[in-house]
Amino acid sequence: MKSFKFVGAIPTVVPIFPLRDMVVFPNILIPLFLRGSRVVRLAESVVEGDNLVGLFYQQSRPRLSLGGDEISTVGTLARIQQVSRLDNGGLKAVADGICRVRLVKQLQTDPYLLGEVQVIEEKCEPVELMHTLVQSMATLFRISLTMGRHPSEYSLTMIEKADDPGKLADLIAVYLPLKASVKQSLLETEDPLERLRKVSYYLNTDVRNSQPKLVTQSDTAQGSPNLRRQKEMGLRQQMRAVQKDLAAEDDPQAAEIKEFQQKIAEAEMPDDAVEIATRELQRLERIPPHSPEYTVSRTYLEVLVSLPWATATADNLDINRAYAILNEDHYDLEKVKDRILEFLAVHKLKQDNKGPILCLVGPPGVGKTSLGRSIARTLGRKFIRVSLGGLRDEAEIRGHRRTYIGAMPGRIIQEIRRAGTKNPVFMLDEVDKIGQDFRGDPSAALLEVLDPEQNNAFVDHYVDTAFDLSNVMFIATANQLDPVPAALRDRMEVIRIPGYTDEEKEKIAELFLVPKAKENNGLKDVDVKFAPEAIRFITRSFTREAGVRNLEREISAVCRKIAREMTQERPSRAEIGPETVEELLGPPKFFFDLAEEEDRVGMATGLAWTETGGDIIFIEVTGFRGKKGLTMTGSLGDVMQESAKAAVSYLRTHCGMHGIPENLLSESDLHIHVPAGAIPKDGPSAGITIAVALASFFTGMPVRRDVAMTGELTLRGRVLPIGGVKEKLLAARRAGVREVILPEKNRSSLRDLPDYVFEDMSIHFINDVDEAIRIALVNEIAAASQCRLSDQHILPLSNRQQPEYRAKGRD
Repeated sequence: MKSFKFVGAIPTVVPIFPLRDMVVFPNILIPLFLRGSRVVRLAESVVEGDNLVGLFYQQSRPRLSLGGDEISTVGTLARIQQVSRLDNGGLKAVADGICRVRLVKQLQTDPYLLGEVQVIEEKCEPVELMHTLVQSMATLFRISLTMGRHPSEYSLTMIEKADDPGKLADLIAVYLPLKASVKQSLLETEDPLERLRKVSYYLNTDVRNSQPKLVTQSDTAQGSPNLRRQKEMGLRQQMRAVQKDLAAEDDPQAAEIKEFQQKIAEAEMPDDAVEIATRELQRLERIPPHSPEYTVSRTYLEVLVSLPWATATADNLDINRAYAILNEDHYDLEKVKDRILEFLAVHKLKQDNKGPILCLVGPPGVGKTSLGRSIARTLGRKFIRVSLGGLRDEAEIRGHRRTYIGAMPGRIIQEIRRAGTKNPVFMLDEVDKIGQDFRGDPSAALLEVLDPEQNNAFVDHYVDTAFDLSNVMFIATANQLDPVPAALRDRMEVIRIPGYTDEEKEKIAELFLVPKAKENNGLKDVDVKFAPEAIRFITRSFTREAGVRNLEREISAVCRKIAREMTQERPSRAEIGPETVEELLGPPKFFFDLAEEEDRVGMATGLAWTETGGDIIFIEVTGFRGKKGLTMTGSLGDVMQESAKAAVSYLRTHCGMHGIPENLLSESDLHIHVPAGAIPKDGPSAGITIAVALASFFTGMPVRRDVAMTGELTLRGRVLPIGGVKEKLLAARRAGVREVILPEKNRSSLRDLPDYVFEDMSIHFINDVDEAIRIALVNEIAAASQCRLSDQHILPLSNRQQPEYRAKGRD
């Protein structure tokens, strides 16, 4: 055997024993079971020599490789006291740990491992609580002895007499149920005090986890409940004392508590929220980590500290920049743009003004949702969108109370927490499609959210403390305003976005839709142009809508077919014209021109408002001998049926004025039909159209095919104002109508329409249905100039500067 070099009593070169799944600590007497020819030869050589050997833990990830064995670099220098041979050819040896050593380098691998080691000197600076810490650890270890541990008398004596933190940590670590890798980590911890803190955490955890087993054994050994409770209480008090003395930084629960304390201090919460969070944190400290209540309490605290109580994004108040961005993203929509610029101007002058609550009402596809993103980009704020369509549970808005399993905050608080700022642009999409059932009415829960006087203290059921929503800019969108409850409607500033004219659609397609479709379909760098006539042809012959959603789809369809032709190496198309569109998309889907229609008796043209914009409808009347019967078909709603009955009653009382024999009305059964019977129809604005069709049927005079009308009729023949004037006029223009009859009180509704809408179209404003009959019937045209109509009833198309009028109803 090689001679060893000594430094004092410790050699610097020793044989190396690699140990699998085992870690040996200093000051510990432990048996070793050795196998393998090389290890057996090594053990026999050690016994013949100085009996000193280095014991190192063999692990999967190498730190230093000796002869193919992957072992750690920190181990224990031990003395082999006795060796005995076993029947299986192996050896049993008893090792006595002396001190920690570090493996410096490899010296030989055959016939056994030999390496140079360096003693790790341990220095422990005295601290005030060190003596208390050592005593607490010894006490806690004695508590653990009641859980089935049976250390040797030698170890117990060593632990009782230990006054050094490092030595005590090593003695206790041997008896803890830890993985070998964890024990190796303790062996590598050179600071004795730090090592004792780690051991104290593991011992404390083990005692806490073994406590139910302790109570069960106590129940078996002692039948008295009082003794069991006293023992359990005493153990709990001892554990609390140990935990307090140790102040274990490595305890995950303690670290989590400390982290929450820091977050509460940094969250800048209001005083009420701080008090609630502090109280909940104190409760969390008393809950065992394995309890389900611990997770519930911790999740609640995470929500509280992560809310943006004082975090806000700075608004960009450059008015000119904002106007440029709004024009860049959207064409027209001047009312909405003006309102946003007004908000910026006021906010620039008064920093603490509350966020506006807007409601954008318009048909699908006019840009309501995308306008919200543009507003957020203009202000420099975060954008949040929540779709309320089909929402039925009130808890989706206000959250669930924490007494329920799986409780969570409502969508308002969740999205603001996710955005990380207290002043985002918050879009409530499809607010008119909220439902309600036995779970509550979500629209009622929105009353507080959308009330500027209340939302500065919005209380979510889960958070259970006030959160300020007054800085949030809420934007609601709806296709119709009628389904929105009156109380909710009253809290919002309604801005109506009407449908686009054909000219506006063509401009939007040129500026936005065509470039977007080319880029999405790989034609960005391809020289393909859409002729204005092609866009106009797509708009009028392949779409029938107020917005531009279907127009975008049809343009994308053209681009896809062009991309396919290019990939098949067909001849390229330099320009897309109407003929190319029809070739690619097929025959037209819609026809609006009425030039080929004839003037017919008993059929009048009306104008209707729909969710997708305006449309024309036809009212057909026929009759036969009977007894004043009235049949109405065409999926007519209650209001429209009442309008028909009012028109019949009016003609019966004024039949002489129009040359209709009274007995003809009293001896006839009437049938009123509105085509497209599968489509429900309702509203009062068809009143004068039904009256004109009835007058045409009874007088035998045809109704002019180029005249369309709309207006509500009373029993006395007065014509009342209606809504949706712009959409109805656009529908009349698309259909080739040359004259439109409107109520006089709707004159001011035309102020916002562009002049080109009235090209080749005359507008008649009337107060009485008799005027409509005289204008619409073919043989009454000559008499129209002699009736009460004067020049002021026919709008001269260019002179429309009248005070604004808000329509009383909607059709």
